[in-house]
Amino acid sequence: MWDAFLQSVEFSALGFAARGSIWLYPLANLTHVVGASMLVGAILVFDILLLRNRFEMASNISRVALGVAATGLALLLISGPVMFSAEATAFGRNPIFLVKMVLIIIGLTNLSLYHRARQRVLMHPPVPPQARWHAGISASVWILAVIAGRSIAYV
Repeated sequence: MWDAFLQSVEFSALGFAARGSIWLYPLANLTHVVGASMLVGAILVFDILLLRNRFEMASNISRVALGVAATGLALLLISGPVMFSAEATAFGRNPIFLVKMVLIIIGLTNLSLYHRARQRVLMHPPVPPQARWHAGISASVWILAVIAGRSIAYV
């Protein structure tokens, strides 16, 4: 079933376009790198401030950081399927790609849990331990996701 799905993606119109165009795949790849830089960079700045007990500073930059991270995520969601469709069968069988997908799910789940907890609890300095815990998980998971993404080609 998984193999049939991968083949259907790879032989879709998007897959043919990604493989057949001289510009589509390279632009998707570049967009993916820019999106990852924006997403992970913004998240890391916020996480590092939380980890250093700088909640007020983190709170002050949170709106900008979330905007930059959301823009990066949008770029990733646009470019990722293009790149995946070009070689869906190879990606779908690559254990590092699958690890990357699991790390992304963990990162997004952690982000969701952090923001849900933040809405329930009025947070004042010093940073509550659970916020620092989420920040540590977040920083670790997103860095590992980038490392996994860059490692896909080598496995």
